[in-house]
Amino acid sequence: MKMIERTLVLLKPDCVMRQFMGDIITRFERAGFKVVGMKMVWMDEKLAVKHYFDLAERRGEEILQRNVNSMTAGPVIAMVVEGEEAIVGIKKMVGPTEPKEAAPGTIRGDYSYHTFGLADSKDVGIKNLVHCSTSK
Repeated sequence: MKMIERTLVLLKPDCVMRQFMGDIITRFERAGFKVVGMKMVWMDEKLAVKHYFDLAERRGEEILQRNVNSMTAGPVIAMVVEGEEAIVGIKKMVGPTEPKEAAPGTIRGDYSYHTFGLADSKDVGIKNLVHCSTSK
């Protein structure tokens, strides 16, 4: 029997600015997932650093600061999404962190134009629209 799970999904400021929220939420719902909580927030630096708690260790302080700047650049829609194997299912729908590796049909494959190289050249965080948690 498959497990019903809840997972955190953040529609990042670049998603909100490009007005893809409705399309992305609809995709989750059509796949059988249910949004059980939603709130629009404006992250401050402290919350963004807490969100990316291990990024400096994994990718370096510069990448952490770029991502903090991106997450604090505009409003974020925080959602709790529920469904059978929601963690793996949502991650699969969203696609890889690097948008150029995302297949067509995934959220990042269909909507994101950014790449790690472009982000590096502009000294900004990756604009990949969505954060999906890999834990409950």
